[in-house]
Amino acid sequence: MPEQAPSPEPWLPPWFRHPTRLDLPTGHHLRPIRELDVDLDLPAVLGSRERLWSIYGRAWGWPPEGMTREQDRADLARHEAEIARHESFNYALFDDEEAELLGCVYLDPPGRAGADADVSWWVVDRLVGSGLESALDAEVPRWVDRDWPFTRPRFVGRDLSWEEWLALPVR
Repeated sequence: MPEQAPSPEPWLPPWFRHPTRLDLPTGHHLRPIRELDVDLDLPAVLGSRERLWSIYGRAWGWPPEGMTREQDRADLARHEAEIARHESFNYALFDDEEAELLGCVYLDPPGRAGADADVSWWVVDRLVGSGLESALDAEVPRWVDRDWPFTRPRFVGRDLSWEEWLALPVR
């Protein structure tokens, strides 16, 4: 995942408090990921690694081949700390019981010119093309519009491809 360099200007207004949950119409929900989610995150990532690499590999170098539990734990600890500092956000997609991690949603400061946030998401391989993925595709943009203070969010992998994103000028 991208390391977020400290920004000279705050990315989010000081009054903003990030959402702690988004309920989907499917009975699933999003909540901020935690280091303790490693034993649910690792199987989701490794089980979908080839597709995830095809999406995020060139831009983020993630997920690395042979990713270990310790590497994933450290990555999740970093995400949890970034969320606490409002530097970037990683929300995990769960069923009601939180027995399985089913995907993630990322909200990051824009890495390229032309937006005030870069938003992307994925579901595990077996859910590609499912009703849950369709619900996420519909709900995430509405959620960002309704609950986040962005005026120009960019939905990478949706509004433009990762190749198009990589071709934009670096901020």
